[in-house]
Amino acid sequence: MLLMFAASAISAQTKLTVTIDSIENLNGQILIAVFDSENFMKMPVAADIQKIDRATLTFTFDSIEAGEYAITVFQDENLNYKLDLDENGIPTEKWGFSNNFQPKGAPTFADCKITVKPDEETVEKITLN
Repeated sequence: MLLMFAASAISAQTKLTVTIDSIENLNGQILIAVFDSENFMKMPVAADIQKIDRATLTFTFDSIEAGEYAITVFQDENLNYKLDLDENGIPTEKWGFSNNFQPKGAPTFADCKITVKPDEETVEKITLN
């Protein structure tokens, strides 16, 4: 019985792989956050940081529950852990969203939503803007 439970728990795991490309300069780090609908742009369900050492970086989140998520990324060139904005509120560092959504204003969860399916790997590619 215990063996059946362990096999069931392993098979229910999912994996989310996110590739960030178009990193034009290798300064700083990439910060990535994965949000559910209730906490979009507030509290991520998963997050990671990687130092930039090449033009394409890959982030892997193992055991993310199946469901709908939105992803945000930005290039933190000055290592201050925040997306810097100019006096008009326009980002001065590169950024991106899942679905490569390009907002005209504040993005919504629906704009950036992807589906992580059970028992398979979900792959998302985000281009920095």
